[in-house]
Amino acid sequence: MKNNNIEEQQGQKQEFLFDGINYKILLIGIGVIALGFILMSGGGSNDPNVFNEDVFNFRRIRLAPTTVLIGFGITIYSIFKKSK
Repeated sequence: MKNNNIEEQQGQKQEFLFDGINYKILLIGIGVIALGFILMSGGGSNDPNVFNEDVFNFRRIRLAPTTVLIGFGITIYSIFKKSK
């Protein structure tokens, strides 16, 4: 009885939740999110008494958050994409 159960388990093929293309799109989305957070970094000042205007430049206020949101969109798309 126990041998028969083991043979059935070995005969079944293990399936992944997504296809390979879904994982590739997911990794691209995670990379875009990471790029957005890298674009947000910097702009600080070494002296706390000196204000640095670089905190409010285009890259940190507009480009980086938009990049992160696009990355989240790509990631969500990879999750909802139907397999063939």
